[in-house]
Amino acid sequence: MKKEQRAAYIVKRLNELYPSPKPPLVHQNNFELLIAVLLSAQCTDARVNLVTPKLFKLGNSPESML
Repeated sequence: MKKEQRAAYIVKRLNELYPSPKPPLVHQNNFELLIAVLLSAQCTDARVNLVTPKLFKLGNSPESML
């Protein structure tokens, strides 16, 4: 089996097993997800979900964070 075939098979199986996966990090837009992912590298997703609501009230886009 070639790499491309193996990758396609894996994607197919994952889609069958997890048809609508939900990310564990709570976010409203791509910027919030990016920040949450960066923070989750330093602590747990649960902790990130506790602190990001307050952070994103201050700004939930690059422009509003400035």
